[in-house]
Amino acid sequence: MTWDGGAADGEIPPPVDAFPELDVTAAADTAIPPGIVAQTLGQYVSAWLARIRGGDAGVLPVAIALVAVAALFTVLSPGNVFLSAGNLVNLFDQSAVFIVLAMGEGFVLLLGEIDLSIGYVAAIGGIVTANLIQADPDWPWWAAMAAGLLACAVIGAIHGTLITRLRMPAFVVTLAGYLIWFGVMLVILGNAGGVGITSALSTNQQAIYGIVYSYIDPTLAWAALIVIAGVLGTIMWRRDAGRRRSGLVAPPRGLTVAKIVVVAVAGGAVVAICDLDRGRYLPVVGVPWVVPLVLLVLAIWTILLERTSFGRHMYAVGGNAEAARRAGIDVVRVRTVAFILCSATSGLAGIIYCSQLGGMNTNINGGQLVLYAVAAAVIGGTSLFGGRGRALHGLLGGLVIGAIYNGLYLLGLPIQWQLIITGLVLLAAVSVDSFSRGRSGSASQARA
Repeated sequence: MTWDGGAADGEIPPPVDAFPELDVTAAADTAIPPGIVAQTLGQYVSAWLARIRGGDAGVLPVAIALVAVAALFTVLSPGNVFLSAGNLVNLFDQSAVFIVLAMGEGFVLLLGEIDLSIGYVAAIGGIVTANLIQADPDWPWWAAMAAGLLACAVIGAIHGTLITRLRMPAFVVTLAGYLIWFGVMLVILGNAGGVGITSALSTNQQAIYGIVYSYIDPTLAWAALIVIAGVLGTIMWRRDAGRRRSGLVAPPRGLTVAKIVVVAVAGGAVVAICDLDRGRYLPVVGVPWVVPLVLLVLAIWTILLERTSFGRHMYAVGGNAEAARRAGIDVVRVRTVAFILCSATSGLAGIIYCSQLGGMNTNINGGQLVLYAVAAAVIGGTSLFGGRGRALHGLLGGLVIGAIYNGLYLLGLPIQWQLIITGLVLLAAVSVDSFSRGRSGSASQARA
């Protein structure tokens, strides 16, 4: 039986698996996602490998980099402590700020833009929150966090409006914002030069301080993991099964099962590591609250980008803004909201940073933070050229940056080596991005 690719009026084309001679690897070479053309897990793997050969490696390079960095520092670190439970928990705590900043920066990188101000915008979010939970005015911790995030969102709205309405370059606007918000930070902190929080003065300060330095009871953590893994697994299975019943494209059943298993195993590994006693003098066990907070941000931004019309519009604008405009997408609104989300997310990173430091002070290096945020997003797989990126890329890239930072600290090397090595890793990531775009472009021209 053959099919010429067309269909008469009212005729439904046969499913892909009606043609055993269909070469899914050839389909993958045309940049079609493997989940669309594959009907079995084996076909999915073949199509995925074909996409890698075509230059679209996805998260594979950063996954390899993360394993390589872990292996290197495990061998080199004194006493091979890099993969110890205590150091792994410290690693995630240290990486949390980089991860959240990278997820925020990812919104504007998706559009082919950049935000150079988020380091000091993050500081503003942390400072506003810390000031509002002091003895006077002693706001509830959740209200103080909301005010800090709102202040950063307003900053993002100002940046986005200047860029989209006045057509000013994002580089110039956010560079000016870098200077302005640095100055505003100094004004707010005043002569004191800082604002501190502790776990002893008030419940509200204890809540913010405890983002990094308080832990979930092990029993509660395991119970929560079982519930979350069960709910996510059920949702994934029912969604894919429903699409199959409706005759829509759905991943192979084996792939759905594999995803559920990976989520459960990864979550179990995190909880198991955190439940090991890592205290020197007193027992310290449990998952730090910053872990579920970062994963919650990852989940929300993943759903926004990959499961909503706004997310699809962002990818469309990043891929080709003029084509998106002609398709009826409000490009100005999408770009403005992207800068708002970037700044608001950086505000949350600032609050986490405030928890790490026990307050905020004028020594915060916003320039270094923004460079690490861009580096983490790009190392994770987000394209500097726009149109490609996921929230997961910020998580993976942030872990790579944090692993380099942590490993060099264990080796006792000075900060300059951290900067040099991070810069080399960033160059490698951009090279992979440019290479993959070149391969994709060459393949498209060859097919044309």
